[in-house]
Amino acid sequence: MYNYIKGKITEITPNYVTLESNAIGYKILTPNPFNFSIDGDFTVYIYQKVTDDAITLYGFKSSEARDLFIKLISVNGIGPKSAIAILASGSVGSITNAIEEGNAKYLQKFPGIGPKASQQIVLDLKGKIDFENVSIRTQNMVEVEEALVALGYKTKEIEKVIKKLDNTKNTNDLIKDALQMMLK
Repeated sequence: MYNYIKGKITEITPNYVTLESNAIGYKILTPNPFNFSIDGDFTVYIYQKVTDDAITLYGFKSSEARDLFIKLISVNGIGPKSAIAILASGSVGSITNAIEEGNAKYLQKFPGIGPKASQQIVLDLKGKIDFENVSIRTQNMVEVEEALVALGYKTKEIEKVIKKLDNTKNTNDLIKDALQMMLK
């Protein structure tokens, strides 16, 4: 099993990237292919799935995202496509926070995740995610993140700004502070 592959991104499509390492091009399915850039050097954290008819590589920008993906696909009824969709639409921190708080409604906003699947995710994973590596956010921070995503900001930009915010403020003030930091 692979842990990660380092190399250059040579192709980006809506579903996957091609990562060239030692003259081999690996087709890697990833939640947000456009978070990568052509000819950029990247470390992609890998999950390898072997079935009777295929060997598939799933790739993530962080080991935390990969570990959450593995936890999600361990849930009955959640396959790799659903787990990729969840990670494409939300950050590791907000997804983890929703699971820990038992917020099944938040999980239902992801493509292909209905009431039963969201309840199953909460039931199976609540209290089982290693929180040492994942930053848990308050509900205010989750709302700030969702507002910034709705305004079109990229997850990478949002993560940098959220780390600098004072989480004792109310949501509106946090959004104003985040927007001021984004515009600098």
